Amino acid sequence: MTSPHLIWLLSGVVMILLVASIIGALLRLRLGDAPNPMIDNLIARTNAWWVMVILLAIAFLAGRTGVILLFALCSFAALREFLTLTTHSREDHWSLVACFFLVLPFQYYLVLTDWYGLYSVFIPVYVFLLLPVLSALRGNPKDFLVRVSETQWAMMICVFCVSHVPAILSLQIPGFEGRNVILIAYLIFIVQLSDVMQYVWGKLIGRTRIAPTLSPSKTWEGFIGGSLTATAVGTLLWWMTPFTMLQAMGMCLLLTLMGFFGGLVMSAIKRDRGVKDWGHLIAGHGGFIDRLDSVIFAAPIFFHITRYGWSVT
Repeated sequence: MTSPHLIWLLSGVVMILLVASIIGALLRLRLGDAPNPMIDNLIARTNAWWVMVILLAIAFLAGRTGVILLFALCSFAALREFLTLTTHSREDHWSLVACFFLVLPFQYYLVLTDWYGLYSVFIPVYVFLLLPVLSALRGNPKDFLVRVSETQWAMMICVFCVSHVPAILSLQIPGFEGRNVILIAYLIFIVQLSDVMQYVWGKLIGRTRIAPTLSPSKTWEGFIGGSLTATAVGTLLWWMTPFTMLQAMGMCLLLTLMGFFGGLVMSAIKRDRGVKDWGHLIAGHGGFIDRLDSVIFAAPIFFHITRYGWSVT
């Protein structure tokens, strides 16, 4: 957990945040008390990133259990945000209790004990089949399909997909023993860098919107520019991964693509529910899902490709 490569990567992130903090402070000083939503949002986002990076660094230093606990708490918060926007009735009480206090902790226990054969199918098979039974036994057919489907989707997104991030620690990659935490940092860094650079490129040269009704801020120019920027950076960092330079390039392209898809799908759900953000817990970022949306789609793909392509199990 204290690999020099991890320290270098975290140091690079800290340097980026320092530059962003200095720029934000200088811009605020130059404008004085004049309101500027863009600069205020930049400062709020930077401050929130400081907190998130510090928490992530503490979890990395705490070891495997610390990382798993951190993402279990993220899943809990994300699941709470998701389910507040879903359709449910009093008859779903026990199924929701099971989601939070049985399924979620058991899924992360399986990850902790490295029981791949079960945690890879526990939610999409057993939970998907048994959760509707709990609601059906209460005998209320009104909106039954909608209620069950939304709860299943919440479990898939907020628990199953997110749990694949700490599951990376269990991969047994020859010649890369004891450094799997770098892959977690690498995954999060590339996906989040792509998000940020898509926003930056979109503001600079964005003209052609991809899905105006779902996410007006997403443009083809921003998507291409952000993806290529993150891919270039990830390719240059190939030496801290088990991938060759060409493999790192392909992996980063896939991560940026899946991250974009995750953000787009989550935006579609928010528009369907008539909300701008999933929550307001993280200043400048919205809720936990607003920060996890890109990682949600990228993590399982990254885990399984790495497992079958580089791991001995």
